[in-house]
Amino acid sequence: MRVFSRQLGEKLQKKIKRNEKMDIHYNSNINWTLEESLFHDGTSDFCIVSPEGENTYTFVLRTMSGKVDRAVISINDEEFDMDSAGVDGIFEYFELTFEAEDELLRYYFKIESEGRTLYYDKLGVNYNVPDGSRFELTPGFDVPEWAKGAVMYQVYVDRFYSGDRLNDVQDNEYAYIGEHVKKINDWYKLPDARDVFNFYGGDLQGVIDKMDYFQKLGIEVIYFNPIFVSPSNHKYDTQDYDHVDPHIGKILKDGGMNLADGDLNNRNAGRYIMRTTHRENLTASNRLFAKLVREAHKRNIKVIIDGVFNHCGSFNKWLDKEGFYHLNGSYKPGAYGNKDSSYDSFFKFFDDNNTVYEGWWGFDTLPKLNYEESQKLCDYIMKIGAKWVSEPYNVDGWRLDVAADLGHSEEFNHKFWKRFRRVVKKANPNAIILAEHYGSPKPWLMGDQWDTVMNYDAFMEPVTWFLTGVDKHSDNYNPDLKGNARVFFDSMRYNMLNFQTNSMLCAMNQLSNHDHSRFLTRTNSMVGRTATVGPEAASLGINKHIMKEAVVMQMTLPGAPTLYYGDEAGLCGWTDPDNRRTYPWGREDLDLLEFHRDVIAIHKQNKVFRTGAYIPLYENKDVISYGRFSRDSKAAIIINNSGDRIEVKIPVWRLGVEDGINMKRILLCDKEQYNIGAVDKSVTGGEISVTIGPFGAAIYISK
Repeated sequence: MRVFSRQLGEKLQKKIKRNEKMDIHYNSNINWTLEESLFHDGTSDFCIVSPEGENTYTFVLRTMSGKVDRAVISINDEEFDMDSAGVDGIFEYFELTFEAEDELLRYYFKIESEGRTLYYDKLGVNYNVPDGSRFELTPGFDVPEWAKGAVMYQVYVDRFYSGDRLNDVQDNEYAYIGEHVKKINDWYKLPDARDVFNFYGGDLQGVIDKMDYFQKLGIEVIYFNPIFVSPSNHKYDTQDYDHVDPHIGKILKDGGMNLADGDLNNRNAGRYIMRTTHRENLTASNRLFAKLVREAHKRNIKVIIDGVFNHCGSFNKWLDKEGFYHLNGSYKPGAYGNKDSSYDSFFKFFDDNNTVYEGWWGFDTLPKLNYEESQKLCDYIMKIGAKWVSEPYNVDGWRLDVAADLGHSEEFNHKFWKRFRRVVKKANPNAIILAEHYGSPKPWLMGDQWDTVMNYDAFMEPVTWFLTGVDKHSDNYNPDLKGNARVFFDSMRYNMLNFQTNSMLCAMNQLSNHDHSRFLTRTNSMVGRTATVGPEAASLGINKHIMKEAVVMQMTLPGAPTLYYGDEAGLCGWTDPDNRRTYPWGREDLDLLEFHRDVIAIHKQNKVFRTGAYIPLYENKDVISYGRFSRDSKAAIIINNSGDRIEVKIPVWRLGVEDGINMKRILLCDKEQYNIGAVDKSVTGGEISVTIGPFGAAIYISK
């Protein structure tokens, strides 16, 4: 069913009258092409949710004025003629309002002009009927509005800040992977090549103590690496999903013995057993976390926590391989060595004695959870999903670790996440569900499972290859990709195919994280790891100006810009564990820190960077320009990744900026200067002429 709306046309006519009064026009002698003028995406100016009904959408196509004989939209292979909604300068807009059912809409546009037929889809203009690159929209699918373009900050708790020395892991407190755990007393010591059992003492009280720091930096969301009870410093081997780890929370009941030298039997680790299984410690730690969330919410900061549901840890109370939970007396027997355990179905055992079980990637420290054969396990995890987004914790969302690996088949995986979404959204409709994923996330982003993903393919990878020539692990260097603008834009265009617009606007855009090398290290274009070249090499030959280019891109490309703790302070580091260095309190790079504050402020002050349309504008060796635009605001971003001063002309007419308009330069940074004062640049012939020094970036805005 379709109806027609003139709302868009009325808005255009008002703008046309305003422009006529201001004597704004385009230079009619310039030969712009129809192909260059065509535009549509899923942002709110081009895919309008209409007031007529929940699943009623107005699709808008931008074309060149006077060049289009017929505009058609094909929705699920049924063609509908579009009506002209009005002319704005050189652009003519066509629209159609469509009342959708619940099924997925796959659509593209057909344009007839002067005897030619063009097609327009997510890859742009082509001359054949599109297939795999059509626009897609799931009626009724939305993501939390707060997450679109939200500035996020990832905290690896043990390495951020210590606010409570009484909860620190002690030397020899217990054994993990055949080693006694260690308390690192030098906060600034670089991580060892084997670091998983080393603890620096960061905790949740430390995060509370630094809450004003987040606010001053401009952070809107804190994303925590796992916080539940776990024997490792990374905590991706969950011991107890119901409770925050007292080692980062609160220890009220302490005592017992640490392990003696040479003793690796954790049944003798009395202090660890008391700390991590005593109800008072667990309850107090949960209360502290609830307080943290309240403190964050007071500052309008959201909180996302990490859910590791594909696997747990061998210390987990359901398995109890270490054999200490039963010593507490208040826990049910674990399944390891006990076929009569009520948790027997939670794991896939390969022997009659319950001692050989499936581990994720074969690691016996990471038992894979056996959902297909345990409805009880499925129900339990669903309760966990709802618990933490509800009172008294009120977390604002989940980040799902290795989410596509969960289960033993893709069919079951989708079934599980569909249920998880229903449960979590029922408990907290405004909670976000984002997943770690490598490769195409499209099957999970259809509106019934995840909201979005960590954006490796349409942000981290293209940005790091273009700016540094190395991959996100610093394992490979490819000079053909460094500064290759065509590959950058093609990669962005191709990988953005896998996102509906809502998912794209809240995708987690990171330069660094706990699994990959620090971006500042990547600016040296070196290949290495701590074990091969040593941690000191991670700081050699770095280029802070390239880092600043990357930050500008992070704050202006579609998605939610997400800082990894310490990046803003100049932390370097190879891939894990070297990327898990402590935040350098008192030793920050103040220049980088202030730069981050400035660019975050620019991002937050200009809504166009949260929800505006995205379009490539210019490409050359080492130089790219792209735009973000809406009806109210237009921005052009220029990146010069060469060692030379350049002058380029940027076609801002494609953003809808007319001749005679002054665009304001609100940021210029390069090897020679840094300026965030507003400087006007007049548009002539649909272009602005921009000069940028070596390793520089500039942002121009028109409102």
